[in-house]
Amino acid sequence: MVNEYAGPPPQELETFLPQEGANGTVKYKITPRKDIENGAIKDEYNPFKERNLEHPTTDGETLTHLLKASLGTGILAMPVAFMYAGLAMGIVSTILTAVVCTHCAYILIKCAHTLYRRTRQPQMSFAEVAEVAFANGPKWGRGFARLAKWTILISLFVTYFGTCSVYSVIVATNFQQVFGHWLGIEINLRVMIVILLIPLILLAWVPNLKYLAPVSMVANVFMALGLGITMYYLVTGIPENALEERELVAPIYTIPAFFSITIFAMEAIGVVMPLENQMKSPENLVGICGVLNKGMSGVTLVYMLVGFMGYLRYGDETEGSITLNLPTEEIPAQIVKVLIALAVFCTFGLQFYVCLEIGWDAIKASFPNRPTLANYTMRTVLVMAAVLLAVAVPTISPFIGLIGAFCFSVLGLLCPVFIEMVTYWDEGFGPFNWMIWKNILVCLFGVMALIFGSRSAILDILLLYTDPDTPVLAANVTVV
Repeated sequence: MVNEYAGPPPQELETFLPQEGANGTVKYKITPRKDIENGAIKDEYNPFKERNLEHPTTDGETLTHLLKASLGTGILAMPVAFMYAGLAMGIVSTILTAVVCTHCAYILIKCAHTLYRRTRQPQMSFAEVAEVAFANGPKWGRGFARLAKWTILISLFVTYFGTCSVYSVIVATNFQQVFGHWLGIEINLRVMIVILLIPLILLAWVPNLKYLAPVSMVANVFMALGLGITMYYLVTGIPENALEERELVAPIYTIPAFFSITIFAMEAIGVVMPLENQMKSPENLVGICGVLNKGMSGVTLVYMLVGFMGYLRYGDETEGSITLNLPTEEIPAQIVKVLIALAVFCTFGLQFYVCLEIGWDAIKASFPNRPTLANYTMRTVLVMAAVLLAVAVPTISPFIGLIGAFCFSVLGLLCPVFIEMVTYWDEGFGPFNWMIWKNILVCLFGVMALIFGSRSAILDILLLYTDPDTPVLAANVTVV
């Protein structure tokens, strides 16, 4: 808006106003007030338009990665989880676990989107979301910003690095058993793990999630085929009176074991923010029909189906991994082991991406001249370290299970709750402070998962040294 003033020459005070003069006419520039609340002029920052991604992922590619991250080999332990809960209670508890895990991932993403706009940043990692939330939150929490960031970074790196090391053991063990059964070749497990070194390095060299999407799709196909053959064994062998003989609700003292297995099989909090940061349309990740809800809905249905049918088929004879109940002398059962081994191998790249992102963020400032060479060198070194750890300690699985029980409880359930509280501290927690009461329930759920998950992992460690031939469960992985 421009007002013209043609009166006497400007007085002393008027000289401080921005003005233009032409032919003795003085024009004062008056800038309208930016009133965001009234909607007169909106100057709202859109972080998604500010992102500059060289290879963004589509919604479908993100969904593929999410399914692969959540459908780990921990699904093979769902039948024994249903044995601990009962048929009816298992269904209800699986839905409850899925709702809690999905909600925690959802609030992490929503808080990230809120903080993007507050700080005018286009993207953040999980650790950066925590740091910024505390740094811009209430005064009492600002001193915890750096602590929150490094706690998440270290926990994520240790958990996913250890999980990748366990993955190499799983793949090597399955191929060792198949070769020994059909070819009569007895290959030492450590030698088998070393053989996987070059293929794993090549998989880790896939530059970004865009190019890793086909690998995750192949992994999903392998896992689907393996589960399909497994379901054939389950469906064709159900006893006549199975429903009457199986417990609908197990004793209450065994139900915590169900949650300790299901939470760590389903949890994939570490890949949520990397997936969000690489999306072409990040806003599509959340929402009622968003990618997150679609993916977790499918995962929940598959978990319930495998758990229900497995326990219905084998009852109290259900093993820690349902593949142990399959007749090992039959070819289809051997094919299941090969397919699952290949699925785990293809999953290695996605799980390892979390470690790569953390590691590269830590060192990239030191290599401004040759970033590509430094990046691929780091990838190679990290894969070699994971494989060497597996070679040195092939029985590492239960120890990673203990770390995972602690880290996934804290990272997947407790951290998102605290991030949400400090993010919306100044805005309030809704009518009747419903957000506080909701988060108290989630915290209780997380503490329960921490206690019973750690207890289960400690028992696995003790079992490893008292009966080394017994299969044990780890965080989101099952050593078969």
